[in-house]
Amino acid sequence: MWPDTRLLELFGIELPIVQAPMANATAVDMAVAVANAGGLGSFPCAALTDDKVAEGVAAIRSRTNRPINLNFFCHKAAPPDEARDAAWLKRLAPYYAGLGAEMPKLPLKASIVPFTAATCAVVEQLAPAVVSFHFGLPDAALVARVKRAGCKIISSATSLREAQFLAAGGVDAIIAQGAEAGGHRGMFIESDVAAQIGTLALVHEIVNAVRVPVIAAGGIVDGRGTAAAFALGAAGVQIGTAYLNCPEATISPVHRAALAEPDRQTVITNVLSGRPARSILTRFVREQGPLNEAIPNYPLATPALLPLRAKAEAKGSGDFSLLWAGQSRAPSRNLGAGVLTKALADEGLAELRRLASR
Repeated sequence: MWPDTRLLELFGIELPIVQAPMANATAVDMAVAVANAGGLGSFPCAALTDDKVAEGVAAIRSRTNRPINLNFFCHKAAPPDEARDAAWLKRLAPYYAGLGAEMPKLPLKASIVPFTAATCAVVEQLAPAVVSFHFGLPDAALVARVKRAGCKIISSATSLREAQFLAAGGVDAIIAQGAEAGGHRGMFIESDVAAQIGTLALVHEIVNAVRVPVIAAGGIVDGRGTAAAFALGAAGVQIGTAYLNCPEATISPVHRAALAEPDRQTVITNVLSGRPARSILTRFVREQGPLNEAIPNYPLATPALLPLRAKAEAKGSGDFSLLWAGQSRAPSRNLGAGVLTKALADEGLAELRRLASR
């Protein structure tokens, strides 16, 4: 028995394992596999149009009736700044010349869009069990509409201040996203990357300050990490990097190869998208970052790189790729996402029992 079952009861799931909703890295197959295994499968929607969200949910529901989580970004769209974007493209010109790639034309076009009233209407029709947000919360009126649709709401906090804001905003659970986590930092109040703290310290702080269940995220890839999170008061864990090794992951071959490198390093960088995110260290990140104030506004740094990424990946290189990954190296298990979910839960329970018997 898990020491805290609030998350299981809240979401109607069997295992306190949340699959991280990693845009462009996971999709329908991953969400279905995790949900059918008893965890909370997540479907990333930030890079999808509203009709594609509905299409994806229909595909998921044709294969499972278990609870699922739809994830959206709720960043504030930055005003256009073509001068800034042009200056960045000029900075990248030597890379384009070296690869023989065609530089994108201005204005740069975003593929990641924030949560809107129109998207909210789609969510109301779909009424998933859980809706999660990254970069804070949308407007209070939209949050209220999602809750009236019967959805539980969760969001990521990277600090105690952010967690307290989310709790006051009516979330049903908080994801404590430690600095070890791969992908985009969920920062929305905080701005100093150097002040971001680790998962265990963050979980401890947030658990002591809020009443809603806390989900630990960042650096958790096995049963020991899960047990550590529960020992500090978490009611569940969110796992991302470990799932990237599963066949259901939709990452590129160069991303899979980079994850398998024995000496891989990760850094928090903003040069790949325009916001801080943890990625495997690549040539581009090393030469232009990790952090650079000259970048285009989020998310326009990504389309500025797309032609370079395509050219390099065609040659087997990840020099310009978005190789999101957490600090902890996931064991090489070669398991499907459903089997991995059950294994992570079994290992976590076994470790908790071992600690209790000492």
